[in-house]
Amino acid sequence: MIRLSNTIKQTLSRAFCLSAATVFLSLSGNAWALFADDDARKAILDLRKTLATTQLELQNQIEKLRADNAILRGKIEGLEKQGDDVSTSQKTYYQDLDNRLGNLEPRTETIEGVSGIVQPGEKKAYDDALKVFQAGSLKKADVDFSAFAKRYPNSPYLPLALFWSGNSKYATKDYPGAITQVQGLIKRFPNHPRIPAAMVTLGNAQLESGNKAAAKKTFSEVISKYPDSEAAKDAQQLMAATK
Repeated sequence: MIRLSNTIKQTLSRAFCLSAATVFLSLSGNAWALFADDDARKAILDLRKTLATTQLELQNQIEKLRADNAILRGKIEGLEKQGDDVSTSQKTYYQDLDNRLGNLEPRTETIEGVSGIVQPGEKKAYDDALKVFQAGSLKKADVDFSAFAKRYPNSPYLPLALFWSGNSKYATKDYPGAITQVQGLIKRFPNHPRIPAAMVTLGNAQLESGNKAAAKKTFSEVISKYPDSEAAKDAQQLMAATK
């Protein structure tokens, strides 16, 4: 780029000299005396031709310089993009590494207000059981959630495992099992956000077992303790079945 700039300077100098000569020949009356008319015209035409050629060369050199600059900018942008790609790739790599290490090491988590240490494979076991429940395989889901509760008795996922296990038992008409499971959940985690819904499941299981008095008491408790909840609305509707 430096060599090209020097060339342009030389060309501009030549163009200036030629222009000056043209002006001189145009304005000086003495210049016409040095040449015959034909020679003067020829000299002027030659000067104009040389000047035009020089200007064309200069324009070509300027265009080449612009093209070179465009290529250089493209290379710089390409290098910058490569740098960004490398940075993104490294960030993704380290995030993936952190996730893998996290799956291999115990870590503290808070799940719906319950804090505890999550062991490697624990979250996957819970997620797998939940997927089975969502797929409608309720008996298998109950087995998986019950197994989870036994394997991880101190897990922050335990209240959820007991909740879904109780619902699985109720859905498969294991009403005594549902009552026992939900009562255990309520006793151990009385302030858990799933308790209102769990109590509705408990009341339904009591109702299906023929114990209307117990069901009425459970539904009334839901309405009085959680009056603004969706569970209270459900309990209010179910109260009619306890009469």
